[in-house]
Amino acid sequence: MGTSLASPFDLRHLHLRNRLVMPPMATGMAGDDGQLTVSHVEHYRKRASAGVGLIIFEHSYVHLDGRYERGQAGIDRDDLLGGFREVTSAVKSEGAAIALQITHAGSAATRESMGTRLLGPSPVLHPVMGRGVPEELTAAEMHLIARMFAAAATRASEAGFDAVEIHGAHGYLLSQFLSPLTNIRSDEYGGTLENRMRFPLEVTRAVRAAVGTDFPLLYRLGAWDGVKDGLMLDDAVTVAAALLEAGVDMVDVSGGMCGSRPDFLQGTQGYFVPLAARIRRESGAPVICAGGITEPEFANRLVKYDRVDLVGAGRALLTDADWARRALDQAMAED
Repeated sequence: MGTSLASPFDLRHLHLRNRLVMPPMATGMAGDDGQLTVSHVEHYRKRASAGVGLIIFEHSYVHLDGRYERGQAGIDRDDLLGGFREVTSAVKSEGAAIALQITHAGSAATRESMGTRLLGPSPVLHPVMGRGVPEELTAAEMHLIARMFAAAATRASEAGFDAVEIHGAHGYLLSQFLSPLTNIRSDEYGGTLENRMRFPLEVTRAVRAAVGTDFPLLYRLGAWDGVKDGLMLDDAVTVAAALLEAGVDMVDVSGGMCGSRPDFLQGTQGYFVPLAARIRRESGAPVICAGGITEPEFANRLVKYDRVDLVGAGRALLTDADWARRALDQAMAED
């Protein structure tokens, strides 16, 4: 029997029952203070009960300065952990594993959504989501943000999550540091790729130190900006290898400035798969890949023919939770 979508997978010390992932998708259901609701519990329980192997909970901000929008979940305070514990308990009771994606929006945020300062690597308007020119972060502020990511990861562990994912894609803060479009710094954090990836790696090492050696750590990498003069795939391969050295166990490959659903790629199933397959092959990183995957047969082939390790099917699961059950049944039948 060969490897299929229904095959188990071990991520550090975490055993996944299969290779199907529900990637992080914002629901906008949180309270204005970042508090989770009963709706979150039922939303994620339903997908877990359909058989998904790993659920990655929607992006949750590490500090109010980094909140992308109202209705976004927060993981910046201890008093929020009760709601997360309800979600993790519900998901685990259905046999799935669950990770938390932690994020800072940087210059993709708005002052209206967070009520404080707009921050970024450089005082440059975001080329896609820019709604204001940010203040350039100082080195001291960056070190503080790294500690906020680490504290959020610790809270994730305390709330019962099985893993944590650092959000370094979709044009948010860590993606902004990698991109030459939004990082024009002249210090040790700007210029060359080595310098531009310095801060994302510092965040990664801080998170790894906070959660210890046994806790699985994922990184969602914006591997390609899809915008003229932006980050290219060649650079992303180098970044992925450096992330492994910094303590990342798996790279979740997605878009950079172009986001998770670039308009010009819609209608193409698995549009990020070529990026993920190359990163996997050349960096040695295990990879997750999502991106317009709607057909169970296609999802199964990605694993069967060794192109990716785990498959994310976001919109398919959002539209129909039972898609997971059908896809897994079909994968087992094909074996």
